[in-house]
Amino acid sequence: MAALFKTSVARKVAMALSALFLVLFLVIHWAVNIMSVFSEDVYNEMSHFMGTNPLIQFAIQPVLMIAVLFHFIMGFVLEVQNKRARGNEAYYRYNGAANATWASRNMIISGVVILLFLALHLYDFWVHEMNYKYIEFLEPDPTRYYGELVEKFHDTWRVLLYVLAFVFLALHLSHGFQSAFQSMGWKDDKRKKLISQVGNWYTIIICGGFIFIALYHYINYLIA
Repeated sequence: MAALFKTSVARKVAMALSALFLVLFLVIHWAVNIMSVFSEDVYNEMSHFMGTNPLIQFAIQPVLMIAVLFHFIMGFVLEVQNKRARGNEAYYRYNGAANATWASRNMIISGVVILLFLALHLYDFWVHEMNYKYIEFLEPDPTRYYGELVEKFHDTWRVLLYVLAFVFLALHLSHGFQSAFQSMGWKDDKRKKLISQVGNWYTIIICGGFIFIALYHYINYLIA
């Protein structure tokens, strides 16, 4: 732990590990949500399991929240460290646009947008869930999840914010996915090419999938 805050390499590795953990979580979250497009019953069953399983609720969920906070805090720490390392004069001479993509130069911006969206997302779903189970102590209803999800996508502004957030997540992942593996030591050209390809497909499927879910339920609401 001491090395984590003293050396740049350790910070980057810790950042990469938290990123890969969140990448795995997104796959699971996407797999559950995409079922709302194909089967209301299956979506309800999967959501009820995720929402009532003690291991998920009292072990994995707290770890997930810690990982999110750690990832964003460490991102700011590394950004400040990088600016200090360049020095003021070198920083102003640095032509970022000529050396890197917009996504790689603005990870903090995309990260802040994602963090703000997560606050809205937690308000919409997690806070509601905690109130339902631990404040009002309502009787478990394994069929309620689909209706609660679909209702959120009746609001045009919420859908637009949802789509915008996943566009920024796609930008964040377009650099972050490959960067995480490079921080773990996968830096040779052959591996970099493979990781880049996998990262591109991952970004398209996951971010595109979440956007599709939101638009699917919103359009269904409009034509109903």
